[in-house]
Amino acid sequence: MKHSGCAVNRERHFSCEDCNGNVSGGFDASMSQIVLCQNNIRNQAHMNRVVTHELIHAFDHCRAHVDWFTNVRHLACSEIRAANLSGDCSLVNEIFRLHFGLKQHHQTCVRDRAILSILAVRNISKEVAEKAVDEVFESCFNDHEPFGRIPHNKTYAKYAHRDFQNRDRYYSNI
Repeated sequence: MKHSGCAVNRERHFSCEDCNGNVSGGFDASMSQIVLCQNNIRNQAHMNRVVTHELIHAFDHCRAHVDWFTNVRHLACSEIRAANLSGDCSLVNEIFRLHFGLKQHHQTCVRDRAILSILAVRNISKEVAEKAVDEVFESCFNDHEPFGRIPHNKTYAKYAHRDFQNRDRYYSNI
């Protein structure tokens, strides 16, 4: 976040609250604040995924100046990236959801989760959400910043962090 020009202060930019429904968290763009729904987060692994998902939205807000409220394609892109990079579509999560598939299952999961997320925050039809996701899917699915890769598990996350540290050292020597 700092490299993208946005300072982060844990006390200011994170809030733990009780939430209605089954929502686990959210990014409040007007306040630049991540909200964690303490009554709906089941365990540490779940919280880690929620924080990662919402941090990706915060990163997109900072880096891409997302028009959250009027451009559904911007929202769709950030939801695709968050589902892709946060672990929402990990094999373990998909097994718990009883979703199985082999060919391009990760992409299908990312698409479906992005559509569900859009429908949870916007009063639009499923068809409009699907169209927005489909229009931006390829470019947003392939955008792995700030990780540089999809961190499918803890090992991949460590590799992504190492790559990020090495990237900083590389650019500082230019």
